[in-house]
Amino acid sequence: MLNAEEKQLIEQAVRHYEHPRAACLEALKIVQERRGWVSDDDVRDVADALAMSPAEVDSLATFYSLIFRRPVGRHVILVCDSVSCWIMGYERIVQHISERLGVGLGETTPDGEFTLLPVVCLGACDRAPAMMIDGDLHGDLTEEVIDQLLVTYRGKKME
Repeated sequence: MLNAEEKQLIEQAVRHYEHPRAACLEALKIVQERRGWVSDDDVRDVADALAMSPAEVDSLATFYSLIFRRPVGRHVILVCDSVSCWIMGYERIVQHISERLGVGLGETTPDGEFTLLPVVCLGACDRAPAMMIDGDLHGDLTEEVIDQLLVTYRGKKME
């Protein structure tokens, strides 16, 4: 069930749109920011709040790659797999991160610290290869830069 704060934030978001259903993506983001991901129950609750069917909400939630429909780690690593990043070493970067964390793409470390996901584009072609961790963009990646970032984020608390 949506809690009082989530309901209030969703109601505020709805006021910005002519039709309540137009706030669906915003409502999903509100739930995810507070819970870390969007469960099937959350989809039903958002659907109820916006007078939509759960299938309509789920179709939107599964369309956007930044809405997580499964639990993720405390830190989500999005590795850009655009053409520019491929040319500049995407495969090498993913292999290095996978080796360091012991997980492949789409997986979460056993300690729940990191989830590693591909993303179509981060808009940082001039800094390829690039990745984003918890919304922070990092470009011009090397193995050394990645190692330092993993150490930094492992010790970083979520805000």
